[in-house]
Amino acid sequence: MTCLAAADARSRPDRDGVPRRIVLSGAGAALLASPAQAAEPKSRQPLAVTPLSRTDLKWWRERHEAKLAELRTRQPALVFYGDSITQQWEYDGPQDWRRYAPVWQRFYGARNAVNLGFSGDTTASLIWRVQNGQASGITPRAGVILIGANNLGRLKWSRDDTVAGIERIIRELRQRLPSTRLLLLGILPSDRTTWGRETEDAVNRVLAQRFPRGHETTFLDLGHLFMQNGRVNHDLYYDPKLNPPAAPLHPTAQAMARLAEAMEPTLVTLMKG
Repeated sequence: MTCLAAADARSRPDRDGVPRRIVLSGAGAALLASPAQAAEPKSRQPLAVTPLSRTDLKWWRERHEAKLAELRTRQPALVFYGDSITQQWEYDGPQDWRRYAPVWQRFYGARNAVNLGFSGDTTASLIWRVQNGQASGITPRAGVILIGANNLGRLKWSRDDTVAGIERIIRELRQRLPSTRLLLLGILPSDRTTWGRETEDAVNRVLAQRFPRGHETTFLDLGHLFMQNGRVNHDLYYDPKLNPPAAPLHPTAQAMARLAEAMEPTLVTLMKG
């Protein structure tokens, strides 16, 4: 049994292996609780802050092991933690909108950077990865964190749970990488659901308050780069270009170049520190 299965009997992987919360109510919940428990339910730790492994997925397990080896060998000066939006930096075509690798090479090729993006990951799985080697035995100058999009997809984890998960990631990284300058990026805009769009903004507003200017962790919200006239600019995402098309979530290579350009002044400052 993986950590994902053992961590919470209420958690099940969906088709992408992302944990889904199952909540019992009514008579079903009563059967599992004593009268005292039913009257005064104990507070439970949200899944968003619970370390959850996805090692039941062969590709995820192999990528985790490969990245641990890469970290040991490379001893990077710059690390990127995230989900599929970060992992896609490794892709190079064949479509023009999928040529991320040349952009990565232009901005980060000379900086000894390692990509620790894992498709489908939530805050919970990134916490697990940080605790299980992806922030151990290295001393990078800077680390970039972009996470939370999958919390707000089919899982619909709340604003507060998602913020708590991101804050725990920062604490875990700070504990293991005390000399590393951390750059936390706001969740990028998507156009999956109205609730998701509103919650992305809500999470980012809270993060801006929790990590104000001058904080040891730098927060940078670059969501405006992906908006046009107050709406998500679908032209900057590849999902609508797929067959069948999907809701905008993953920026194109050209849009990620905009992101890299916008964060460059901040990253240069952090790398010099």
